Amino acid sequence: VQLQASGGGLVQTGGSLRLSCAASGGTFSMYGMGWFRQAPGKEREFVAFISIGGTTYHADSVKGRFTISRDNANSTVYLQMSSLKPEDTAVYYCAAKRGGFRFVPAKLREYDYWGQGTLVTVSS
Repeated sequence: VQLQASGGGLVQTGGSLRLSCAASGGTFSMYGMGWFRQAPGKEREFVAFISIGGTTYHADSVKGRFTISRDNANSTVYLQMSSLKPEDTAVYYCAAKRGGFRFVPAKLREYDYWGQGTLVTVSS
């Protein structure tokens, strides 16, 4: 499975962006999809996950501001980001996970495929 993230850019505090991640080379509907981010000098961290059935989970730091969704017909997962803050500045990565889960897949090692990342910069 190949993942291509896009939609990053420069936005002011309080603004919005929508990230997209297009998948190819596999059966998209059979994968849970996640978004992670990595700020400069920090470890990559979990942002959101959407299951095969469409159940969503969001990190506390983005809950109420970010929304993950998926379009199986177009093999794409989205991350709608609003009320952006400077601390949201990071490279955002999408990832695909085979199979089910018992707990929210928030660890990098739980994912099988990764996209290349798209940079989001929030200016103060």
